[in-house]
Amino acid sequence: MAEVVTGEAVVLDVPVAAFPSRMAALLLDMLIQVVLLVVLSITAAAVRLNGAALAALSATVSVLVIVGYPTIFETLSRGKTLGKMAVGLRVVSDDGSPERFRQALVRALAGIFEIWTVVLDPVALITSMVSAKGKRLGDMFAGTYVIQERVPRRKNLPPEFAVVAPPLAGWAEVLELSRLSDQDAEAASSYLRRFRDLRPAARQELGLRLAGAVAAQVSPPPPTGTPPTAYLAAVLAVRRQREHDRLAAQRPAPATPGHGTPPGPGHSTPPGPGHSTPPGPGHGTPQVPGNSAPPGLNSPGPSQLPDEHPGTGGFATPR
Repeated sequence: MAEVVTGEAVVLDVPVAAFPSRMAALLLDMLIQVVLLVVLSITAAAVRLNGAALAALSATVSVLVIVGYPTIFETLSRGKTLGKMAVGLRVVSDDGSPERFRQALVRALAGIFEIWTVVLDPVALITSMVSAKGKRLGDMFAGTYVIQERVPRRKNLPPEFAVVAPPLAGWAEVLELSRLSDQDAEAASSYLRRFRDLRPAARQELGLRLAGAVAAQVSPPPPTGTPPTAYLAAVLAVRRQREHDRLAAQRPAPATPGHGTPPGPGHSTPPGPGHSTPPGPGHGTPQVPGNSAPPGLNSPGPSQLPDEHPGTGGFATPR
């Protein structure tokens, strides 16, 4: 994954194309270009021209196929050639924006030397494998890289890991998550999604390690005896809920039905019949009934969790 910061200062994780995928797309494009060259060469040879005219026509055809083919396709399709379409790749700018004509032309011109000549092929191969974004020389000159558009669908988070367990509800209300990094949050989310696919030993070891990394950035610490899975699920659930509340607060409030203009500053609507008092400070914490809590957290409190004993860092591990 490559971290891209957009113009709105939003950080995106973009899947960089793997080297085998890029090679497959390149070979398909080269096959198409070779076929075009052969067909156009046969057509040009059928036209009765003198040697100089035939050489000029052949050079023009070669440039159009080698340079024009990728430039035209990547410009019109916003970063795709026929080979990239088949494999599911796209060329984008370093900031994540669509590839422009100038960038496509620079990539194609550089490709004459690093793709179609034997001398510089090893250079393109080495730079693509060494670069964090898989860039060849043309990408470095143009300020582009190739991303993978077709990625496997990510597993949904199991329902029992999408909520805060009832015994942790009070603790979750006062969580401080501002120091939690996106990378550690994503790692914890991936662990919970693959929880049932992991072997018990790997599941326990990875869970404790991730819980320890998250606990170093989150305060206060969890209650003693909290299983790592329940802790990670609670932290991620609170993080999602607070992000949802923040986005909801940024949306403009809808106009009151029956009024021509929205209420001005300081205007308050008196509570009508059946009006209920808003929930208290903990209303943003997602909770579900006890039967939806993560395994081992259906009991009234963390100290009464069955079949568990204190583990590393205050977390409980299975016996």
